This record gives sequence, structure tokens and C-alpha cells, in this order.
Amino acid sequence: MVFDHLVVVRGGGDLGTGVAWRLRRVGFPVVVLEIARPLTIRRTVAFSTAVTEGSIEIDRITGKHASSVIDAEAMAGAGDVPVMVSPDIPAFLSTPSAVIDARLAKRNIDTRRDQAPLVVGLGPGFVAGEDCDAVVETMRGHDLGRVIWQGSALPNTGVPGVLGGASADRIVRAPTAGVVTWFTEIGAMVDEGEALGEIAGATVRATIAGVVRGLIAPGPVEQGLKIADIDPRGDVNATTSISDKSLSVAGGVLEALLTWMSAQP
Repeated sequence: MVFDHLVVVRGGGDLGTGVAWRLRRVGFPVVVLEIARPLTIRRTVAFSTAVTEGSIEIDRITGKHASSVIDAEAMAGAGDVPVMVSPDIPAFLSTPSAVIDARLAKRNIDTRRDQAPLVVGLGPGFVAGEDCDAVVETMRGHDLGRVIWQGSALPNTGVPGVLGGASADRIVRAPTAGVVTWFTEIGAMVDEGEALGEIAGATVRATIAGVVRGLIAPGPVEQGLKIADIDPRGDVNATTSISDKSLSVAGGVLEALLTWMSAQP
């Protein structure tokens, strides 16, 4: 039974949320681990938002900030998705069946195969059969969501996926280090060159016209950090629903979990 298998998802951003949502939707108890200041851009559809807001509801599943392992396991058992601030994997009362590294660091920070009976890495930086049991492809294209049991995902190109004909030009990066404040909000329509906010007196402007798909939470940022995303397709409804990419990757994680479970004696 899926209810008996606790799953830990490291990272509650866009893709991590898709994974946690889909696993919770089919019955797996899930705990999300985040850092104290999440760097999530698509905050309206990210469980990491629970760290700063206390809770967030995404497609009828609620993410809630949990301050302890005991609280997290209770919430997970009740059907919610608890989000803990924990850069490391804490000692749970119930041994997790799976750990999913959804931090999208493009490299393996500290993931090991001995962290759970099943360890899955998302995207480049992991080698299935060495530092994890399976890797799920995260690059848009023919292999998106594919489960890899031996080897690695496609290497990081450094170029964002294409949305509405836009790729790198839809991403807004911090022009300088400092505290970012916003003049706009996620879901707003903006024109190319429009002021979105400012950092240490430097104006942050829209790189293209479209709908504001994501904004990092106000606060300190480093120069060059991705802080906003603009979708030229202009679909405001898309800012409040989990993306096709996230759900595809989540489907791969679900496949890996069920494949592993079916092989258990």
C-alpha cells in the first residue's frame, strides 16, 4: 500500500512541488525539505511558499510549514504536505522509503544511495547506479520525464526551455546584489522594459512582454541570480497551476517508485 511508504522530497520549488503533489494525490505520505530562504520563482505553485507564508493550497492539496519531525509526520499522515526547513535529511520516526532530490542544483550536493531504500535524482548531476538508484530527465523534449536506471540525464545546457518562442530572454536576473522589492505581482501583464522592481536603487525591468510567471520572494539576492520569469504566452491561469513539465517529471518519479515497490518481496 502506498500509504505505508513515506517519501521525502528535497526541494519545494516548481519541479519538487509537481513531484510532491502527484505523489500525495495518489496516496503517498510526503514531506518536503527546504532552506530557510527558498529561491523559488513560481511561488504561487510551490510548496516552498509555506516556509514564508505558513501554508499554501495548490490544486486542492495543502502545503503547511512544519517545525518538527513529529508535526511533519502527523501532517503527512493527515493528507497534507508538510514543509520543513532542513538542509539535511532529519531522523524521521518512520523510516522513509524514498528520497527524491528535487533541488535542481545541476550537480550532486550530498545525495547518496544509502539515504533510503530508493533514491531518485532529478535532472543532471546524478548517476543512476552510483549516487542514486534512478534519475528522471528534466530537459524539455522527447525524453522529458523518462526514468533512467543506469547513467545520467542530459547535461545542463544553461539555456532555459522555450515557452511561447522565448528562452533565455524570458528570464530576469538580478542586475546587482542587494534587497529586491517588487512593484508588480505574479499574474500581472507587463510590457517589455517595464519596471518590475528594484535592487539597491537599480531598476529591474521586464526583458519581454507577457505575464509575470514568477518572482522570487522579496529579500536579499546575489548578482546574476534568477529572480523573475515572464511568459510571453500571456496565459494568466497558468500562473496558478502546476506546469506540464513538472507533472511529466512527477510522472517519472511515480513510475520509479511503483517499479521499485513491485520488485519488493
